[in-house]
Amino acid sequence: MAVYSRIAKPLSVAIAIIAILSVALPGFARATPDPAVAETIDFLIASVAQSDLTFVRNGKRYAGPEAAEHMRKKYDYFDDDIVSAEDFIRLAATRSLLSGKPYFVILADGTRAKTADWLGSRLNDYRLQTAQQTPAGESEDG
Repeated sequence: MAVYSRIAKPLSVAIAIIAILSVALPGFARATPDPAVAETIDFLIASVAQSDLTFVRNGKRYAGPEAAEHMRKKYDYFDDDIVSAEDFIRLAATRSLLSGKPYFVILADGTRAKTADWLGSRLNDYRLQTAQQTPAGESEDG
């Protein structure tokens, strides 16, 4: 009986620690973004940063680099929830978290469009361009 109690107590403690860690650690784990998705999102952010357009957030106008910096911060904030470029647009480039107001972009002709729509168009263009650059029979996955 003495041998059993010397083994049972440490074993039950080890099992308890494993149970606690199995519940707690997934919350600390960071998602590793798919390289192709991260590259696509980087392209979208760079498109904003390099743009001569004006971006509107909560009624205030921002140049491309400022708007891109804000989107990058939101991308970092939502990184565990973003698994696609569409997720990035929806979570980081569509609307203000504080006010709920949509983001807009003022186009070269002076018209106003939702930033999500503008980025969606840039995303489609990017995917068409990368699809044309990928040789037949070869995927982006390698």
